[in-house]
Amino acid sequence: MNNIFEMLLHSSFWFSVIRVTTPILFPAIAVLITDRAGIVNISMEGTMLFAALAGVLVSAWSGSAWIGLLGAMCAGLLLAVVLAYFTLELKTDVILGGIAINIFADGGAIFILYMLTGDKGTSVSLSSKVLPNIHIPFIKDIPILGEIISGHNVLTYIAIVVTLAVFFLINRMPLGLRICSVGENHEAAQSVGVSVKKIQYTAVLLSGLIASMGGAYMSMAYLPNFSRNMTSGRGWIALAAEAMGRGNVITTALTSLLFGFADALSNALQMFNLPAELVGIIPYVATVIGLVLYAIRTNSRLSKRQHPPAR
Repeated sequence: MNNIFEMLLHSSFWFSVIRVTTPILFPAIAVLITDRAGIVNISMEGTMLFAALAGVLVSAWSGSAWIGLLGAMCAGLLLAVVLAYFTLELKTDVILGGIAINIFADGGAIFILYMLTGDKGTSVSLSSKVLPNIHIPFIKDIPILGEIISGHNVLTYIAIVVTLAVFFLINRMPLGLRICSVGENHEAAQSVGVSVKKIQYTAVLLSGLIASMGGAYMSMAYLPNFSRNMTSGRGWIALAAEAMGRGNVITTALTSLLFGFADALSNALQMFNLPAELVGIIPYVATVIGLVLYAIRTNSRLSKRQHPPAR
């Protein structure tokens, strides 16, 4: 037990927490944008998988990690266009559309990898590129703090910038206010001249771009290649993080960090010869517990509103 506490207090553990939070934070913020626009986008798993594959393929063929990142973002944008078209133009159910993308990505990404490279399950034949780590000047020399904050992959810092940008977008910019107004009451927004379809298209496309960076992180930073089901449910965990964050950027980021802590704890406990099956379920147990607590709190508030205490 003392060894576990020492591990929790070590800077390398908290470095790992930030590292594993990154692929949860990207899709959580992506879900938040569409949620605020009144669209439930559950296609994060599929979007991240296709983006991860595209990043590996494009970076290997171009010889540039940055062009690979651009390819991953284009893949995420393409899937977002497909989801938006079927949802907003053809009026299909957005939940079914998201499920279809997730199922298609689960097998489709492996099929595409095999057709293009001959690899089965893992891109072992591709010399794909990895995005660089950034050592922040001055901060990297600060004891403990520098060891935790500095030295992460560039996409980790981009995730922080994206989170702050979305916070500013939602709370300060006219586009963000229109997104929120459409999500709150699209009929009222339309009555004052806001194009509901245009705003929802914009939200879905932004969501696809942001989620794709989470997928690129998985195959170009977290791991140096693409492999089957490499997202390991992080898209679903991101949905839980956004739900617990109640559509607020800051609380969504904090809940993403909470799930990142659970994931890092699961990885760290494997060094203590604990059963792999036990420590492997920690992130998912944390997700279920978090959603249960969120549901209890939400139902309690609704009950108080419907049955206020007598005076």
